[in-house]
Amino acid sequence: MEFKNIEKNGITCAVVVADEPVITDAQSALDVLMSAKYDVGTKNIVIDKKLIAEEFFILSSGLAGEILQKYINYGGRIAIHGDYSHYTSKPLKDFIYESNKGKDVFFVSTEEEAVDMLTR
Repeated sequence: MEFKNIEKNGITCAVVVADEPVITDAQSALDVLMSAKYDVGTKNIVIDKKLIAEEFFILSSGLAGEILQKYINYGGRIAIHGDYSHYTSKPLKDFIYESNKGKDVFFVSTEEEAVDMLTR
């Protein structure tokens, strides 16, 4: 895993670059956040949804809640980009909708949108 550093509006984002999932549980998610903080100097994470365990998107697993609670506790912000159209779960769609209304967690289609959400 490495980071691509993107700066916009004076705010730095760390875009995660990897060939395989890097967030598989709460500890690996925290590792990504801390690596970005020390390597890039930011707590703004942009990540492709393919780099997150699919279990994250099954809300009943509790993984999303556990990971996002860690990010909030440590002052991290995350924008996850990818295609969410194949998900049929109403709770997940509601979760995505509500998250996008906040200021710390975003679910968008493209990396560019992800950066925009974290730098506005």
